[in-house]
Amino acid sequence: MVVGVIVLVVVFGVISVAAFVYFSPQFGASKKQIRTEAVLGSPNFDKGSFSYPVSTKTMTGFRSGSMIEYFRRGDKFPDIPVPVKKIQPTEINNFGDSLTRVTWFGHSTLLIETQRKTILIDPMLGDVPSPVSWMGPGRFNPELPMDIEDLPNIDVVLISHDHYDHLDYESILQIKDKVGKFKTPLGVGAHLRAWGVDAGKIEELDWWESTEFEGLKFVATPARHFSGRGIFDRNATLWCSWIIQSDHSKIFFSGDGGYGEHFKEIGNRFGPFDFAFMECGQYDEQWALIHMMPHEIPQALDDLKTTQFMPIHWGAFKLALHSWTHPVDEVQKYLSGTDYKMATPKIGEAFFVSGKLPNTKWWVNQSHAGK
Repeated sequence: MVVGVIVLVVVFGVISVAAFVYFSPQFGASKKQIRTEAVLGSPNFDKGSFSYPVSTKTMTGFRSGSMIEYFRRGDKFPDIPVPVKKIQPTEINNFGDSLTRVTWFGHSTLLIETQRKTILIDPMLGDVPSPVSWMGPGRFNPELPMDIEDLPNIDVVLISHDHYDHLDYESILQIKDKVGKFKTPLGVGAHLRAWGVDAGKIEELDWWESTEFEGLKFVATPARHFSGRGIFDRNATLWCSWIIQSDHSKIFFSGDGGYGEHFKEIGNRFGPFDFAFMECGQYDEQWALIHMMPHEIPQALDDLKTTQFMPIHWGAFKLALHSWTHPVDEVQKYLSGTDYKMATPKIGEAFFVSGKLPNTKWWVNQSHAGK
């Protein structure tokens, strides 16, 4: 009798979760919707999923007590909200078109202005990187540099992959009508279409494919990561890094992913780069192949043939076990004695990639780590 009740409870729980995922729009498109002719014909798609050319385990180990450690607050959060510089809409594209300007919105979200065009990358503008508002840790900063409704028209939105901290359902709903083009890796466009984005605005690319938009060139390049938003869609869509090339600058955006030979191939094909945005945060030895570890940043920069970069994927959310300042502090240690120049802007602080890079340690005294 007791066993029967337990079985019924488990079955009911499984059915409830499956129904929630199936009927909730924030989980995105179904596998059937994702598997377009382009996805099925990709050389990177095999046996129902995408993969990196070299075997890449999501988990590379397990440390006892990790779950308890994850939920301890400690220095994983700043003691006070991180500083945010507010931006006025009139400040956007108010400079010469021979420059490239960047504004960080926290985590991996960037606003790039070049040749009088605006490019928004991985627009996670919500409060929590999860499918529901009550799940997961909140944003370190209670407000954005600019309210979503005040964002100007965006020429191009680039998406690196479909994880919640890079592709946010509510953010897409709020910006979709002011975006000219969405450019995504293969399969990710299905999520956008499911959320009401005009199919004519969406372009999906495989690795090494390129596209142009009014004088700008975009190349989808490999990354060593994975994808998935629901229970049964692991690696159903592709993930990528991006190259953004204008007449005056060539920029690399890493997206998420661990170190791999793809950096050298990207550097050989397209380098040198004027600037690189490098994932550095939410890493751990337990998943060391799918997120960049701080000590790997210098080698990746050398592979890409660039000396100027900015660490991203930190400063807004807690998604790992390290302290919230560990990424930027650790990278600085590994840069000691090298020629690499690291930009460390506050959230909302704009800078030109060809000018003096912001390098204040604004995070010191914001947390236990700075005391």
